[in-house]
Amino acid sequence: MREASRPTGYEPLDTLKIIGPSIWIVDGPHVSFYGLPFSTRATVVRLENGDLWVHSPTRLTEGLKAELGAEGRVAHLVAPNWIHYSFIAEWQAAFPDALAWAAPGVAGRAAKHGLDLSFDHDLGHEAEAPWRGQIDQMIVEGSKAHREAVFHHRQSGTLILTDLIENFETAKLPVWMRPLIWLAGIDDSDGKMPPDMMFSFRRRDLLADAVERMIAWAPDQLVLAHGRWFRSGAVGELERAFRRVLRKRRWEEVAKRIDEDRRGGS
Repeated sequence: MREASRPTGYEPLDTLKIIGPSIWIVDGPHVSFYGLPFSTRATVVRLENGDLWVHSPTRLTEGLKAELGAEGRVAHLVAPNWIHYSFIAEWQAAFPDALAWAAPGVAGRAAKHGLDLSFDHDLGHEAEAPWRGQIDQMIVEGSKAHREAVFHHRQSGTLILTDLIENFETAKLPVWMRPLIWLAGIDDSDGKMPPDMMFSFRRRDLLADAVERMIAWAPDQLVLAHGRWFRSGAVGELERAFRRVLRKRRWEEVAKRIDEDRRGGS
């Protein structure tokens, strides 16, 4: 990905925007992904010890660096999936003591694109020690291509996704791009997982497991990397965006109960 210079509709960019206790978002510039301008968004959490945890870092400016310094020490840089790593290197250069954490597939993808990125740790299925008890964590399974780490900040009730839901506001897009977003079904009227990504999930049961775990976390806010995010109603948005995946699971559960009742009555 590379930067594309045009208004995103989420200005001001490159500045902390508080969305809850000890949590901010940073709207960044567009990046070009397969020729399409994608808006970008980072999430910053201040941990109980004062360290800052940065999810999907966006462009780092001197102004943003100063704002971060006023809030705490940048200690953790998170690349949550195989696409979101573009700005990691410049953050590592600016914050050499920060630990870089990578989801499965990130390092391999970067190497294929000629980037020699160094990560300190791999992200796993459970919260890492520095943020355990503060930020819930899991890797969404079911696709060999897309394995995304998702997070839930307990204090603010914020679920943090990257590409599992894309929710583009078409009014903020160039006119030529709007039909592509409508056809993909990822415009703001019904944002969801992009169809090519959904096709890669051959194990929909594992995806359903992950969505049900996110719902069990009972988040209120839902932050997305691309498009409009949700300030409330996160559980409802998860159920809407993944309704087809969940519908099959719930019908199977009903059928199982009916079968069990039938056997118990015989």
